[in-house]
Amino acid sequence: MLNKDDLPPCPVALLLKLIGNKWKILIIRDLLGGVKRFKELLRSVGCSQKVLTENLRELEDNGLVNRTVYAEVPPRVEYSLTDTGKTLNPVLSSMAEWGEYYRNVVTNS
Repeated sequence: MLNKDDLPPCPVALLLKLIGNKWKILIIRDLLGGVKRFKELLRSVGCSQKVLTENLRELEDNGLVNRTVYAEVPPRVEYSLTDTGKTLNPVLSSMAEWGEYYRNVVTNS
């Protein structure tokens, strides 16, 4: 988790520091729909296994994603949003609305 000395003074900069790459946003988008396993995220997000692992770890370290490991053979790992991560829903909804708006502007020009 970021310590308070690492927090940018600007709230927008802070948000971008936490979720400011396309992979993290796509992971959060998928997890807003509920619990997902690693392979589900890998297929949906469309990045490499290494990139997905790195981004999930960062999201987990920053308190946005839960990682649950089940003691089974083979091991089962599930990912979900924390309560704090779920509060990103209106942020991503606004981004989706703006994306649709922009798509309409471009296609109707």
